[in-house]
Amino acid sequence: MNTSIVLTILADDQPGIIQAVSRVLHKYGGSWTQSSMSSLAGQFAGILLVSLPREHSIACQQDLESLESQGLHVITHISDKANEPEKTADYVLDLVGNDRQGIVHDITTILAKHNVNVRVLETVVEAASMGGAELFRARAELLVSASTDIDLLANELENLANDLMVDITFGK
Repeated sequence: MNTSIVLTILADDQPGIIQAVSRVLHKYGGSWTQSSMSSLAGQFAGILLVSLPREHSIACQQDLESLESQGLHVITHISDKANEPEKTADYVLDLVGNDRQGIVHDITTILAKHNVNVRVLETVVEAASMGGAELFRARAELLVSASTDIDLLANELENLANDLMVDITFGK
């Protein structure tokens, strides 16, 4: 029977990071299931879901954590937890507007209030085409419980968009 390990990887960005991790996973029969990795400000940051035979999970976890000697800080979490399916729906939230402190906090406060799970969040600050201001863009993939009042959530997001003077698009 297989088990899952969730990894968080942090290191100075350099060639060979993914190869070092995949070498350990291969050694223990691990399967690279899902990942998201980026280089930010000269640092490599990644999160990874791995499936591997349960009997190898502890040894694999120890070998992954020993990559510290190569400058890779790997945090591992073994998860045998079976997710109980809840009735949910996928939604997407897109936001664009002038950058200012607190936008992510304000949006996620509303989402948390409505028990919305942020599955993916991508943000970027870029130069606006006119005026020299910085433009903030965000895209979030959300998992919304069937019990959530979608109209109320959408209304609160619209009110926030007006307060922040940003454009928010929310829907399936």
